[in-house]
Amino acid sequence: MIGIVIPAHNEEEHLSDCLLAIQQAVDELPASVQVRVLVVLDSCTDQSLKLVQRAGINYLQCAVRCVGHARDLGVRTLIATGARWIACTDADSKVDRFWLKQQLLHQPADVICGVVEVDSWQHLSSLTRQRYLQHYCDDMDHRHIHGANLSFSAEAYIKSGGFGALTCHEDVGLVKRMLNLQYKVIWSNRVRVMTSSRLIARTPQGFSTFLKQLETTAYCPET
Repeated sequence: MIGIVIPAHNEEEHLSDCLLAIQQAVDELPASVQVRVLVVLDSCTDQSLKLVQRAGINYLQCAVRCVGHARDLGVRTLIATGARWIACTDADSKVDRFWLKQQLLHQPADVICGVVEVDSWQHLSSLTRQRYLQHYCDDMDHRHIHGANLSFSAEAYIKSGGFGALTCHEDVGLVKRMLNLQYKVIWSNRVRVMTSSRLIARTPQGFSTFLKQLETTAYCPET
Protein backbone atom coordinates (compact mmCIF):
# COMPACT_ATOMS: atom_id res chain seq x y z
CA MET A 1 0.00 0.00 0.00
CA ILE A 2 1.11 3.56 -0.76
CA GLY A 3 0.59 6.06 2.04
CA ILE A 4 0.42 9.79 1.28
CA VAL A 5 1.15 12.23 4.12
CA ILE A 6 0.11 15.89 4.04
CA PRO A 7 0.83 18.12 7.06
CA ALA A 8 -1.38 21.20 7.22
CA HIS A 9 -1.46 24.30 9.41
CA ASN A 10 -4.28 26.69 8.46
CA GLU A 11 -4.23 25.79 4.76
CA GLU A 12 -7.87 26.39 3.84
CA GLU A 13 -6.82 28.45 0.81
CA HIS A 14 -4.86 25.62 -0.82
CA LEU A 15 -6.04 22.35 0.71
CA SER A 16 -8.90 21.53 -1.66
CA ASP A 17 -6.68 21.96 -4.74
CA CYS A 18 -4.00 19.83 -3.06
CA LEU A 19 -6.44 16.98 -2.41
CA LEU A 20 -7.91 17.19 -5.92
CA ALA A 21 -4.45 16.89 -7.47
CA ILE A 22 -3.68 13.87 -5.32
CA GLN A 23 -6.91 12.18 -6.38
CA GLN A 24 -6.01 12.76 -10.03
CA ALA A 25 -2.61 11.14 -9.40
CA VAL A 26 -4.28 8.18 -7.70
CA ASP A 27 -6.62 7.79 -10.68
CA GLU A 28 -3.58 7.20 -12.92
CA LEU A 29 -2.61 4.07 -10.97
CA PRO A 30 -3.82 0.53 -11.68
CA ALA A 31 -6.86 -0.41 -9.61
CA SER A 32 -4.78 -3.08 -7.90
CA VAL A 33 -2.60 -0.45 -6.18
CA GLN A 34 -3.97 0.52 -2.78
CA VAL A 35 -3.52 4.13 -1.65
CA ARG A 36 -4.33 5.76 1.67
CA VAL A 37 -4.20 9.55 2.05
CA LEU A 38 -3.71 11.11 5.48
CA VAL A 39 -3.84 14.82 6.31
CA VAL A 40 -2.18 15.78 9.60
CA LEU A 41 -3.97 18.90 10.83
CA ASP A 42 -1.55 20.71 13.11
CA SER A 43 -3.03 23.48 15.30
CA CYS A 44 -5.55 24.49 12.63
CA THR A 45 -7.94 27.32 13.53
CA ASP A 46 -9.40 27.85 10.05
CA GLN A 47 -11.67 25.70 7.88
CA SER A 48 -9.05 23.05 7.05
CA LEU A 49 -10.80 20.37 9.13
CA LYS A 50 -14.14 20.94 7.43
CA LEU A 51 -12.53 20.79 4.00
CA VAL A 52 -10.88 17.46 4.79
CA GLN A 53 -14.09 16.04 6.24
CA ARG A 54 -16.07 17.20 3.21
CA ALA A 55 -13.56 15.49 0.92
CA GLY A 56 -13.86 12.24 2.87
CA ILE A 57 -10.11 12.08 3.51
CA ASN A 58 -8.50 10.42 6.53
CA TYR A 59 -7.01 12.89 8.99
CA LEU A 60 -5.25 13.28 12.31
CA GLN A 61 -5.37 16.32 14.55
CA CYS A 62 -2.47 17.46 16.68
CA ALA A 63 -1.24 20.64 18.34
CA VAL A 64 2.53 20.45 18.01
CA ARG A 65 3.16 23.43 15.68
CA CYS A 66 6.08 21.52 14.22
CA VAL A 67 6.15 20.25 10.65
CA GLY A 68 8.72 17.55 11.38
CA HIS A 69 6.67 16.16 14.25
CA ALA A 70 3.46 16.35 12.21
CA ARG A 71 5.03 14.53 9.25
CA ASP A 72 6.38 11.84 11.57
CA LEU A 73 2.97 11.28 13.15
CA GLY A 74 1.44 10.83 9.72
CA VAL A 75 4.12 8.53 8.37
CA ARG A 76 4.14 6.25 11.41
CA THR A 77 0.35 6.05 11.41
CA LEU A 78 0.32 4.95 7.77
CA ILE A 79 3.11 2.44 8.28
CA ALA A 80 1.15 0.97 11.20
CA THR A 81 -1.84 0.47 8.88
CA GLY A 82 0.24 -1.41 6.31
CA ALA A 83 1.81 1.21 4.02
CA ARG A 84 5.12 0.04 2.57
CA TRP A 85 5.82 3.12 0.44
CA ILE A 86 5.30 6.67 1.74
CA ALA A 87 4.86 9.75 -0.46
CA CYS A 88 5.06 13.16 1.21
CA THR A 89 3.75 16.47 -0.05
CA ASP A 90 2.50 19.76 1.42
CA ALA A 91 -0.97 21.25 1.72
CA ASP A 92 -0.01 24.32 -0.33
CA SER A 93 1.20 22.16 -3.22
CA LYS A 94 -0.32 20.31 -6.17
CA VAL A 95 1.25 17.05 -7.26
CA ASP A 96 1.60 16.23 -10.94
CA ARG A 97 -0.96 13.86 -12.44
CA PHE A 98 1.77 11.25 -12.92
CA TRP A 99 3.38 11.84 -9.50
CA LEU A 100 2.58 8.39 -8.14
CA LYS A 101 2.85 6.53 -11.43
CA GLN A 102 6.36 7.85 -11.97
CA GLN A 103 7.36 6.75 -8.48
CA LEU A 104 6.31 3.21 -9.39
CA LEU A 105 8.30 3.42 -12.62
CA HIS A 106 11.41 4.35 -10.62
CA GLN A 107 11.23 1.17 -8.55
CA PRO A 108 13.25 -0.46 -7.14
CA ALA A 109 14.22 2.49 -4.96
CA ASP A 110 14.52 3.28 -1.28
CA VAL A 111 14.10 7.05 -1.56
CA ILE A 112 12.92 9.40 -4.31
CA CYS A 113 13.65 13.13 -4.15
CA GLY A 114 11.52 15.00 -6.68
CA VAL A 115 11.50 18.59 -7.92
CA VAL A 116 9.13 21.50 -7.43
CA GLU A 117 7.80 24.20 -9.72
CA VAL A 118 6.61 27.63 -8.58
CA ASP A 119 2.88 28.10 -9.17
CA SER A 120 3.00 31.82 -9.99
CA TRP A 121 5.59 34.54 -10.55
CA GLN A 122 3.09 37.39 -10.86
CA HIS A 123 3.79 38.94 -7.45
CA LEU A 124 7.55 38.43 -7.72
CA SER A 125 10.09 40.46 -9.65
CA SER A 126 11.56 39.28 -12.92
CA LEU A 127 14.98 39.30 -11.24
CA THR A 128 13.73 36.86 -8.59
CA ARG A 129 12.47 34.53 -11.29
CA GLN A 130 15.81 34.78 -13.11
CA ARG A 131 17.78 34.07 -9.93
CA TYR A 132 15.59 31.10 -9.11
CA LEU A 133 15.86 29.52 -12.55
CA GLN A 134 19.63 30.04 -12.56
CA HIS A 135 19.94 28.35 -9.19
CA TYR A 136 17.43 25.53 -9.48
CA CYS A 137 18.53 22.33 -11.22
CA ASP A 138 15.45 20.84 -12.88
CA ASP A 139 17.23 17.75 -14.21
CA MET A 140 17.65 14.10 -13.38
CA ASP A 141 20.32 13.57 -10.72
CA HIS A 142 19.66 16.99 -9.16
CA ARG A 143 20.37 17.34 -5.44
CA HIS A 144 17.29 19.19 -4.17
CA ILE A 145 15.37 17.94 -1.14
CA HIS A 146 11.77 19.05 -0.63
CA GLY A 147 9.33 17.81 1.99
CA ALA A 148 6.66 18.68 -0.57
CA ASN A 149 8.03 16.00 -2.91
CA LEU A 150 9.79 13.26 -0.98
CA SER A 151 9.03 9.53 -1.02
CA PHE A 152 10.60 6.51 0.63
CA SER A 153 10.11 2.94 1.74
CA ALA A 154 8.74 2.19 5.19
CA GLU A 155 11.90 0.22 5.95
CA ALA A 156 14.21 3.12 5.09
CA TYR A 157 12.11 5.47 7.20
CA ILE A 158 12.08 3.34 10.32
CA LYS A 159 15.75 2.38 10.15
CA SER A 160 16.85 5.99 9.61
CA GLY A 161 14.90 7.21 12.62
CA GLY A 162 12.19 9.12 10.78
CA PHE A 163 11.56 12.86 10.57
CA GLY A 164 13.04 14.81 13.45
CA ALA A 165 10.78 17.04 15.54
CA LEU A 166 12.11 20.12 13.73
CA THR A 167 10.34 23.24 12.51
CA CYS A 168 12.42 23.24 9.33
CA HIS A 169 14.90 21.07 7.38
CA GLU A 170 13.41 17.86 8.77
CA ASP A 171 13.39 16.60 5.18
CA VAL A 172 17.09 17.31 4.64
CA GLY A 173 18.05 15.61 7.89
CA LEU A 174 16.06 12.50 7.00
CA VAL A 175 17.58 12.12 3.54
CA LYS A 176 21.10 12.63 4.89
CA ARG A 177 20.58 9.83 7.40
CA MET A 178 19.20 7.58 4.66
CA LEU A 179 22.26 8.31 2.52
CA ASN A 180 24.55 7.52 5.45
CA LEU A 181 22.81 4.14 5.73
CA GLN A 182 23.54 3.49 2.03
CA TYR A 183 19.92 3.52 0.92
CA LYS A 184 19.39 3.98 -2.81
CA VAL A 185 18.22 7.54 -3.56
CA ILE A 186 16.82 8.51 -6.94
CA TRP A 187 17.02 12.24 -7.68
CA SER A 188 14.24 12.63 -10.23
CA ASN A 189 12.82 15.54 -12.18
CA ARG A 190 10.09 13.23 -13.49
CA VAL A 191 8.42 13.21 -10.07
CA ARG A 192 7.01 16.73 -9.99
CA VAL A 193 5.04 19.00 -7.66
CA MET A 194 3.82 22.57 -8.11
CA THR A 195 4.14 24.57 -4.91
CA SER A 196 2.96 27.92 -3.64
CA SER A 197 5.05 31.02 -4.28
CA ARG A 198 3.69 32.81 -1.22
CA LEU A 199 6.21 34.82 0.79
CA ILE A 200 4.47 34.42 4.16
CA ALA A 201 6.10 31.33 5.60
CA ARG A 202 4.36 28.60 7.60
CA THR A 203 7.75 27.32 8.75
CA PRO A 204 11.04 29.19 9.33
CA GLN A 205 13.68 28.76 6.61
CA GLY A 206 11.30 26.90 4.32
CA PHE A 207 10.60 27.43 0.62
CA SER A 208 8.72 30.69 1.24
CA THR A 209 11.74 32.07 3.08
CA PHE A 210 13.98 31.00 0.20
CA LEU A 211 11.81 32.91 -2.29
CA LYS A 212 11.66 35.95 -0.01
CA GLN A 213 15.45 36.00 0.23
CA LEU A 214 15.69 35.91 -3.55
CA GLU A 215 13.20 38.77 -3.72
CA THR A 216 15.00 41.00 -1.23
CA THR A 217 18.69 40.22 -1.73
CA ALA A 218 21.13 39.22 -4.40
CA TYR A 219 22.20 36.26 -2.28
CA CYS A 220 21.00 32.85 -3.42
CA PRO A 221 21.08 30.38 -0.50
CA GLU A 222 21.24 26.62 -0.91
CA THR A 223 17.94 24.73 -0.79
